[in-house]
Amino acid sequence: MDRYERILGGLFGVACGDALGGTLEFMSRDEIKRRYGYLKDIIGGGCWNLKPGEVTDDTMMTIAVAEGILDNPENPVEDIGKHFIKWYDSKPKDIGNIIRIALGEYKRNSDWMKAAYYAHQATGGKSAGNGSLMRCLPVALYYDDFEKMLEITASQSMLTHYDQKSTEACQFYNLLVYQYLNGKPKVPCIREYIEKYPEYKLVFQLSKEELEPTGYVVDTLICALWCFINTTSFEDAVCEAANLGGDADTIAAITGGMAGVYYGYDAIPERWKDKILVKEQLTSIAKRMYEDVRLM
Repeated sequence: MDRYERILGGLFGVACGDALGGTLEFMSRDEIKRRYGYLKDIIGGGCWNLKPGEVTDDTMMTIAVAEGILDNPENPVEDIGKHFIKWYDSKPKDIGNIIRIALGEYKRNSDWMKAAYYAHQATGGKSAGNGSLMRCLPVALYYDDFEKMLEITASQSMLTHYDQKSTEACQFYNLLVYQYLNGKPKVPCIREYIEKYPEYKLVFQLSKEELEPTGYVVDTLICALWCFINTTSFEDAVCEAANLGGDADTIAAITGGMAGVYYGYDAIPERWKDKILVKEQLTSIAKRMYEDVRLM
């Protein structure tokens, strides 16, 4: 499998997980079972009244990170921030609380560090949300330099999320994506890198019923890793993630990004890819990222 198929798979994986999970956002597992049984198709609706294939902040902020990198690969953080503000100004229907506060504050003071700290204080010190994790994938897809990849992964997180737990989750996730982009095996990579992030070792101990599909970044990543580890296909991983309910779109998007890189674009169901409303934009980004990396 070539690098382009993995890059494209990662971007479409985020979007497909987002679009599938968006229908089930904020629902409990019992509510999902009563209403849908086990959702396996992108049908829209849900609390955001989505069109089938419409994506939310998870995908749109992933696109913003990718566009910022492509605008200025050597020093992309300010450009990533500019794309965040452009998206924020479009008045999206779905925007997480920490990000909404941080971007609003940045528009007032033009200082990202102050904006992130303001959001941290405004949420009572609870800024370890999953909003920087959901968007960080393009950094691992683009940078072949391992240390630079980790540095920019952290920097894009700190634009909005002051808590170090969010930064660590982004770095752990992108460490795995970086390895899968280079064809490394699924579970051995997780077991290797989890030693640096021991609170995630729970993923090997919890049952499905014990997973907590919340917006707390540690809970989110444990859910995504569990679904990825305990399935053998892209579709099964993302369906398991979405049907956990709770913060379903973000958990499924994060699972989908990782699984899309690992299994590749061709492993994503055609019935899902065809419905994604931003598919042309995702394809364009994947092509530009692939070409840039080839020229480095």
